[in-house]
Amino acid sequence: MYKNTTQRILVFATNYLPNIGGAELAFHEIATRLPDITFDLIASRLPDPSNPKKLLPTEEKINNTTVYRVGSRLNLSRIFIPKALYPIMAYFKGRELSKKLGPYKKIYALQASQGGGAAWLFKFFNPRVRYILNLQEGQDFNKQGFLLNFFRGLIIKKADVVIAISNYLKNYAKDLNKRAKVIRVPNGVDIANFKRDYSYGELSGLAETLGIEPGEKIIISVSRLVPKNAIDVLIEALGILNTKYKITNMKLLIVGSGQERPSLESRAENLGLGDKVVFVGSVGHDELPKYLKIAEVFVRPSRSEGLGNAFLEAMAAGVPVIGTNVGGIPDFLENEKTGLFCKINDAEDLAGQIFKLSQEPKLKEIIIKNASNLVLENYDWDIIAKSCGDILRS
Repeated sequence: MYKNTTQRILVFATNYLPNIGGAELAFHEIATRLPDITFDLIASRLPDPSNPKKLLPTEEKINNTTVYRVGSRLNLSRIFIPKALYPIMAYFKGRELSKKLGPYKKIYALQASQGGGAAWLFKFFNPRVRYILNLQEGQDFNKQGFLLNFFRGLIIKKADVVIAISNYLKNYAKDLNKRAKVIRVPNGVDIANFKRDYSYGELSGLAETLGIEPGEKIIISVSRLVPKNAIDVLIEALGILNTKYKITNMKLLIVGSGQERPSLESRAENLGLGDKVVFVGSVGHDELPKYLKIAEVFVRPSRSEGLGNAFLEAMAAGVPVIGTNVGGIPDFLENEKTGLFCKINDAEDLAGQIFKLSQEPKLKEIIIKNASNLVLENYDWDIIAKSCGDILRS
């Protein structure tokens, strides 16, 4: 048993390293900067990305976080226990750890989904435990079904403290839970990584590998290929730049993977842009700054957004950004100061904003400078970790 149970926190997260999204990456960055706190994290047991025939270990130590994975492959089939069962399995694992290691005073859940469901169950049967919920959702809640919103509401209403990554999510949580303390703490950026300098040879070598010709300008989007990120609108905007604005030396670099890739590839081909849209697939976080450094502008015309960490990373790398006025984006994007806004689902307007930035170098310079300062002063992971640490210890 640990000697100091006040600094042990039980964490519920559907996924964790090496299978991570924005919420899990944020937790990892924060946890490693809080060495005085011990985290016991319960995640799903999924296949190892480096060897899909092998499952990840049931227990693993990552810095000051011990990861316990629940669920396993059923028989010899390739069917895995669905996410819907994670809350129940994680609850029982949490109860087992409580008996083995001593009772927890605090639990922490990543997102009001399966992880939040497990935390809800644990809090229900252990009402004296302090339940902290981290809201990172990027979906438009108004467009989700009644059942999803009902269960999300239950999870949020049960929390004692809610950490929301944007004012949009903060207000959403406050409307549902008048009792909880709701605090905005955004995700951060690895400043040193994204401000890294590369030699001309490294950048030109990458451009050549991607099939980018000398003199071509790059629009980049780092996005999961899902409907909410509106990459279809961005591809259409590229076509408008070609036809209406007669700009034919621009290429679109799409970094990321997802369910929409086949339809987006078809859309590009149908618009005659097959040679102007490069689908890169997923890129490791350490390699991502290099891709940003060869770009003229970062664009993601989101239909909904929790915060938009990819925007902040582009800003840190010195790339001007264009986005929509939705979700958490207005927290950091001020039109013509730290970036440019475009209208939702409006390829014409988006093309106009890209054209405007290409024609006004002074505006571009102002945006890059302001955005870089904003990220440095407000979104460094060390600053974010300190804020989260204060909440978790209190």
